Formats: sequence, C-alpha cells, structure tokens
Amino acid sequence: MTNKVTIVGSINVDRILQIDQLPQPGETIRMQDFSIAAGGKGANQAVAAARSGAQTSFIGAVGQDLDGQMMLHKLRDNQVNTNAIEVMNSSATGQAYILLQATGQNSIIISAGANADVSADQVKANQALIAQADFVMAQFETPLAATIQAFEIAQANRTITILNPAPATEALSEELLQLTDIIVPNETEAANLTGIEITDETSMRAAADKFFAMGVKVVIITLGSRGVFVARAGFDKIIPAVTVTAVDTTAAGDTFIGSLASELNADFSNLEAAIVYANRASALTVQKLGAFPSIPTRAEVAASI
Repeated sequence: MTNKVTIVGSINVDRILQIDQLPQPGETIRMQDFSIAAGGKGANQAVAAARSGAQTSFIGAVGQDLDGQMMLHKLRDNQVNTNAIEVMNSSATGQAYILLQATGQNSIIISAGANADVSADQVKANQALIAQADFVMAQFETPLAATIQAFEIAQANRTITILNPAPATEALSEELLQLTDIIVPNETEAANLTGIEITDETSMRAAADKFFAMGVKVVIITLGSRGVFVARAGFDKIIPAVTVTAVDTTAAGDTFIGSLASELNADFSNLEAAIVYANRASALTVQKLGAFPSIPTRAEVAASI
C-alpha cells in the first residue's frame, strides 16, 4: 500500500561553498567550488518520501522570486503536491549557506525568509491534506504554531505525527511533544532537548525515557556513521548504518526521515525493516553532492541491497 505523507516545513535554496576546512577566527580561506541546489529540511524530506513512492503533499511558503519559482518547479518535478504552498509578496524564498568541508561534514547558516510566514491559519485551511494522510511531518525551520496546529489536526484524524526537532532548541514545547508519535533527533538534538549527554546506549535509553514521559511513542536517535538507536515501550536497539565514504552529509537526516515515512506501516509493525530501508537511502545520499540531487529513488535503494 502506498503511504500518504504530508509535510509542514521549510523550503530553501542551498548555496554550497566547498572548502578544505572551516576558517579560524580572523582567517581568510579560498573556496574550492560553489554550487546552488534545491533544499530545505521540509523540502528534502518531501522529495525523499516521494522518490521512495509515497503520495506526498507540502504545506509551506516561498517568496515571489526566481528562487521560489525554481523550488516549486523542482518539487512538482518530483511529484510533490504543491497546491498548499503559498507565494509571499513580502518575503524572499528561504536560503541556506552550506560550508562543505573536504571530509564531507558541513556547517549550515539559514535565512528563514518566507518559511517564517507559514501560519496556523494556512495549515488549518489545508487540513484535508493532513486528515487524509498516513503521516504528517514537521521540523523547526517553520513557526511552532503551524506545527502544533498540524499535529492537532493529525491527532484528531488518527494521522501519525513525525517530529524532526531540528534546529534543536532547549525550550521544546511540551504541548507539541504530547502530540508527537515519533521523534527523530540526532545525538546533539537529543542531548539539547533532554539535558542528557548521548555517550552510550544507557544514555540513549535515558533520553528515550524522558521523551516517553513527555508523551512520545517512538524515539529514533540518528547516530551518523554508527547507525540509529530506536526505542518504543519495552524495546530498544541500535540498527547499524551502511558503511560508505561520505562526500556531502547535507541531506542525510532528511532522506532518512522521508524514506522512513514512505516505508513505515501506521501500526509500526515493520519499524526495524523501515529503519533499515531508510539507512540504505541515507547512505546513498551522502555519496553525492547537494540535497535534492543526492536523494535516491526506491529503485536505487533496492539496487544497493
């Protein structure tokens, strides 16, 4: 059965600066190369879900500029329903400036632009896209009020909610967590949100227990090259990553989440298998440059097994 996935999230144009390593304070360095690619955490997750076969819709915003036109075309080219994306006259399309080091690691600077204009009213006006979905996903690159509204609609319609708490904030809304079925932070985000430093499986379990106490049903902590820690009531496990040489880690986490939503059963009965699939998709992503250009299709993931 094809999953229906709705994303409430960010749309950015990525400007990628390839460098040997991050500059020190006061240091001037040379850039090795420069490129522009479609991105944004929400848009990346939408494309990952769509390329893995999910029927995908998007609630978000772009500016009335060339970047916005490009992003709408890119999403439509990937079979993402863009009917609920608003074009804002007073804001530019979101931007991400990515400092990509030779190791494949990156540092990202975000300018929210139109992403900051996504509102609870816009979400409510498009609530049918959430009510009819199997999963609704959100991140922290759009306003909290819009995410809470989306998750309230989802809970009222038995749509599973997936929260990617990135960029992380120490002041995570308890109201939002009570509406969250699955939370997918990385190690740093999990530590920021729970106050528990992630160093081993014991600390991962402690962080998961804290999320459970706040209402979350499934905790998935992404561990980079070590894989994924997953926990639900009475169960926890580390699922290893696929070993590859990373070229660019920009959309790795977003690919994981979008692919997971395309594969996961609504009753979580195939949770481990869905994570294994998402790990394989993410491993393919880090072997290419850019966000959209690196996200694999279902056929590509299948061929990698």
